[in-house]
Amino acid sequence: MDTLKKERLEQAGINVDDVLERFMGNEALLDRMLKGFLQDQNYAALCQAVEAGDASAALAASHTLKGLCGNFSMEEMSALVTKQVALLRGDDFAGAAALMEPISKCYDGLTEAIRGCLA
Repeated sequence: MDTLKKERLEQAGINVDDVLERFMGNEALLDRMLKGFLQDQNYAALCQAVEAGDASAALAASHTLKGLCGNFSMEEMSALVTKQVALLRGDDFAGAAALMEPISKCYDGLTEAIRGCLA
């Protein structure tokens, strides 16, 4: 992987060495999977669920997003949604909803970096 691409992904919060190890060094596979992350609808579903006050749908979307972020070694995003899932499971919808601002900021940074690297 070229240095600029790696730096950009790392600055967005992806542990590139870790995720490449998970994908057995296959950069083409990583690129395909990152394209799939961009198409995944769980972040949008999470936003809609929080906006609608639907704790059950928010939990489902946040939990799925947690798994995706963990698989891609998106460490900051993973930590945020992990905390959100715990709050939702603890019936603290207000606390979980309050995390949407940092989650959105992190998600936007990730998707911008991924798009820039895959262009």
